[in-house]
Amino acid sequence: MDLAMVGLGRMGANMAERLVRDGHRVVGCDPSEEATASAAEKGIEPSTSLAAAVGALPSPRIVWLMVPAGPLVDKLIAELEPMLSKDDIVIDGGNSMYKDTVRRAETLREHHLHYVDVGTSGGVWGLQEGYSMMVGGETSIVESLKPLFETLAPAADKGWGHVGPSGSGHFTKMVHNGIEYGMMQAYAEGFAIMERKDFDLDLHQVAEIWRHGSVVRSWLLDLTADALGKDPSLEGIAPYVADSGEGRWTVAEAIELDVSAPVITLSLLERLRSREQDSYGDKLLSAMRNEFGGHAIKKD
Repeated sequence: MDLAMVGLGRMGANMAERLVRDGHRVVGCDPSEEATASAAEKGIEPSTSLAAAVGALPSPRIVWLMVPAGPLVDKLIAELEPMLSKDDIVIDGGNSMYKDTVRRAETLREHHLHYVDVGTSGGVWGLQEGYSMMVGGETSIVESLKPLFETLAPAADKGWGHVGPSGSGHFTKMVHNGIEYGMMQAYAEGFAIMERKDFDLDLHQVAEIWRHGSVVRSWLLDLTADALGKDPSLEGIAPYVADSGEGRWTVAEAIELDVSAPVITLSLLERLRSREQDSYGDKLLSAMRNEFGGHAIKKD
């Protein structure tokens, strides 16, 4: 199949490379000349502009967006819409908010265009291991794109699926990432407890033991073991944990649906707390303890 991959960052370029290896034709487009040149070395046809990339494709066209969620997606869709023809397909493989996806699908439908949302997991390992893809959109359109998903997945019949209408792919990926927050937090807390104990534990060894036969084994644990093997003391890593939005959206959705989700919620709050270098709240707590109980205040 022929398609344009818009966004040749690490994940987009890796996905395009995997498609090219399987015989698909991929025209690559990225504002970074360096990213475009690097992609060209992997068999991806470089394009100098979005219009050139679209113009290089036969109709009906397939344009796959791998760009950061938010206004950039809307900007690209606005630029693309006049370039596209009836029954062309736009795929959003980023982590867009599902409500935005529903809105975009409705807008493109009015112009007789199709919009498919592909919640994609696999990160930097996807080129080697394959990607997990949660696909939302019209059944007939998703069916027509099966050769792409079968190539990108770990196996043709594993790791991907059409989960429902437009928005459902990104919704499912949002919840996936919320669960990921909770799992990561649990591992981090458990290893922190072991690190604090005076048994002089080799945490890399413990991680390796748990990787085989344990009920807590997972790919995240495999990656944890890799990290601890490279740097057991985690020297040079700041205690600052970013979030890219999906955890927040999951918590907001849980509240909206009256679903109790304390683990995901607290794991998100812990990430926010990691960024407090000078916590006003903690200072006030110390001041309150001093006021009601005369407890000593530790000075800076």
